[in-house]
Amino acid sequence: LHMLQRKTRLVNDVLSRFRGVPEDEIPAKVDSCFDQIRRLEKELETVKEKLSTQAGAELASRARDVKGVQVLAVALEGADARSLRETADKVRDKLKSAVVVLAAKNGGKLQICAGMTPDIVKRGLKAGELVRFVAEQVGGKGGGKPDFAMAGGSDPAALPAALESVYGWVEKAL
Repeated sequence: LHMLQRKTRLVNDVLSRFRGVPEDEIPAKVDSCFDQIRRLEKELETVKEKLSTQAGAELASRARDVKGVQVLAVALEGADARSLRETADKVRDKLKSAVVVLAAKNGGKLQICAGMTPDIVKRGLKAGELVRFVAEQVGGKGGGKPDFAMAGGSDPAALPAALESVYGWVEKAL
C-alpha cells in the first residue's frame, strides 16, 4: 500500500509538471524533453568552440614579450576545464612561440592550465612546473606534460598576483 501511494505521488508530481498534457502522452513528452536537452547541449558546445576561437584571437593580442617569447597569463570568466584547454591551444597556435597560462573560477574553485609551444619546451621550460608554481600561490596543486598541464586551486583572491608572477617565472627560466 505504501509503495502504491509513493508511486501515485510520483506520477501526480510528474503530471503537475506537464500541465495540459494528457496522462497517456507523458512518456512521449519526457522523450521530447530529453531530445531537446541533447540538442541544446550540442548547440552549447558549438557556441563554446566558436567563443574559444574568438577568445584565442583576442587574447593573443594581449601577450607580452619576455626575452623574445610571447607570454600570456589571464583569467577567463565562466570557462570550464575543456574551454580553458581549447582556448590555450588556439592562443598557442596563433602565437607560434609562446607560454600561455589561463585560469577560471568556478564556484569557489579555480582551474588553471598552462601550455607551451614545442620550441619553448626544447629550451627547458615545462608546463607542469609552471602550473605547479601558479597553483601553489592559490592553494592548489597540479601537473601534466612538458607542453601542457592543468591545476586546481582554492584561493580566488590570490589569482591576480599568481598570474602576474608567470611573467617573472618565464623570464627567470629563460
